[in-house]
Amino acid sequence: MITCLPVGGLGEVGPGDDLASLVASAADLRDGDVLVVTSKVVSKAEGRVVTGDKAEALAAETDRVVARRGPTAIVRTRHGLVMAAAGIDASNTAPGTLVLLPVDPDASARALREALAADGGPNVGVLVSDTSGRAWRNGQTDIAIGAAGVAALDDHAGRDDGYGNLLAVTAPAVADEIAAAADLATGKLSRSPAAVVRGLDRFVMPRGEHGGGAVTLVRPEAQDMFGLGSREAVLHALLRDDPRGFGAPATAEELVSVLEQVLPGATAALGSGRDRVEVTLPAVSERDERRLGALEERAAVVAFGMGWRRTPDPGDSRVDGARLLFLPPAP
Repeated sequence: MITCLPVGGLGEVGPGDDLASLVASAADLRDGDVLVVTSKVVSKAEGRVVTGDKAEALAAETDRVVARRGPTAIVRTRHGLVMAAAGIDASNTAPGTLVLLPVDPDASARALREALAADGGPNVGVLVSDTSGRAWRNGQTDIAIGAAGVAALDDHAGRDDGYGNLLAVTAPAVADEIAAAADLATGKLSRSPAAVVRGLDRFVMPRGEHGGGAVTLVRPEAQDMFGLGSREAVLHALLRDDPRGFGAPATAEELVSVLEQVLPGATAALGSGRDRVEVTLPAVSERDERRLGALEERAAVVAFGMGWRRTPDPGDSRVDGARLLFLPPAP
């Protein structure tokens, strides 16, 4: 039987607080338990609470922009995690402050596990959890961003199923499943930042062994088939450039810069009021109109990928070279 028990009574945690002592005093921990603590309480204890502009904090925590739509940014963090706003959170913290993810969640989990086991304490696995969205699915669930003493993946490769079929790729993300189960016990509004999951001792490693950590759940970028948003993937294919740090530009200047890169022989310029972009394609002969059409389509795809829209321009002409007009999204 598996049970999930919320840990209450920790109170407000601040920089320098001994999280292990607080948890040990509030929770009935036994050998083989898995302690799940939220990244937020770990960050608070480690002094990862900041004040200031969220955009600046986001830039500092971002390794690469995956997709951006208006104010929403999905980024790959320095940890390799793909998350909205780099996991920066302004909830359950003092007004005007922001909670950043721990610098090294696996190291945080190891330190907590070792502290709890010291002086004959229980041998427990430790997970640091955070809330994350999922590709293809609405809503959020908690995942493990740090792990110690817990097998994060249960690789079934090489085993046979009940029908004798050889399994090749099945590998349950045990750490994520435990983190999600713990979140069901604690909830988002209970002010209970930890839970004890009991009955999964088969996944808890012997005392002194920490395992590979939650980093083993991070898919390498080279294997990530969804490493860019749909618009960003189009731009990356056209630019054939390293997408690192490349988001979804929305300014006229940025659109002009990109169009000049992908439209050979064309000129792009800011229109009146700097709220429009005008493109003049090169003049072509009648026999070459297919090439002109291809350039028009390329320009339209790039503009769409950057959130702009093409609008008819009375000056369009296939004699002197087509003129294209692009406007930003309607407010």
